[in-house]
Amino acid sequence: MPRRKAVVDINSCVACGCCKKVCPKDAITIEKGLYSKIDESICVGCGRCAIACPADIITLVERENI
Repeated sequence: MPRRKAVVDINSCVACGCCKKVCPKDAITIEKGLYSKIDESICVGCGRCAIACPADIITLVERENI
């Protein structure tokens, strides 16, 4: 399992979809047209979504219990 995962601040996300477009594993969905949701069971922690986010609200964090 990857050491990192991406986390979205759903209170700041505007669901622009920039992160979803660059995810190589298709781990991101847009929930109710309001925010991005990252499936951590699919996320490989590559960071592409964090780089692509124009609002800078996606962060990479260490996974617990690796």
